[in-house]
Amino acid sequence: MIALLKKDTLSKESKNILSYVPSAIFPAIIFPAIFLDTSGVLFLESNPKIIAASIAIMIGYFTKNIIATIFSGLLSYWVLIFLFGY
Repeated sequence: MIALLKKDTLSKESKNILSYVPSAIFPAIIFPAIFLDTSGVLFLESNPKIIAASIAIMIGYFTKNIIATIFSGLLSYWVLIFLFGY
């Protein structure tokens, strides 16, 4: 709906507020995939997804590179599952 509006329709304040929408929605999408199991129960103990997400967050913070962040998260998750049998 916002894409159908003219460029000058939204005020500067509205554009500023809407710029935060993607960063507010992303955690709401990611949280269930990492912290909840298939039945919707909070799963914290020995969860390889939490460890892999923590590694990806650290890599992303230090490298500021989205590709390195994605690959480090995937690689660490696969290593935890296939080599350590989580």
